[in-house]
Amino acid sequence: MARKISPMMIIPPALFAGFVILAAVGMMRDDPDALPSARIGQQAPAVVVTPMSGKTTFDDATLRDGNVKLVNFWASWCAPCRVEHPNLDALAAEGIPIYGVNYKDKPANAEGFLAELGDPYTAIGVDDAGRMALDWGVYGVPETYVIDGDGTIRLRFAGPITQRVIEDTLRPALQEAGAN
Repeated sequence: MARKISPMMIIPPALFAGFVILAAVGMMRDDPDALPSARIGQQAPAVVVTPMSGKTTFDDATLRDGNVKLVNFWASWCAPCRVEHPNLDALAAEGIPIYGVNYKDKPANAEGFLAELGDPYTAIGVDDAGRMALDWGVYGVPETYVIDGDGTIRLRFAGPITQRVIEDTLRPALQEAGAN
């Protein structure tokens, strides 16, 4: 007498095989540590920020002004943001425009952070509710985007900007986007 296999017996091995396939595909990417972004090659989403006290803000037109720029999401409570800050200062000193988006921060804390460490930003906007970050696909701060002169996202980098990231990742993306 032949035993009939229940369909319920096939489900666990099929699920396991699916997970194995997903893991294999993820490991075969060019850089398995890099976070993917569906926004690369697309126009930057809308800039939806409020002004920070005493600071110049920016808008959608700023991202399409013909100049290559960085958009950096940061917060005073973010330890990696503190680590990357001297590198942002150095990039700003080279003349690279950096637009800051202060993410879910208390105004006094954000202002204190910039007073203590310096302000590398060409302009800053505040994203109190995190709506802009959500639209941009931000996983967490810090995250930095290279935007070309037409407002197209050329690179998304999640994590603190280090010297190595500048040389190996940011500079090539800036050059590709048209910066000198």
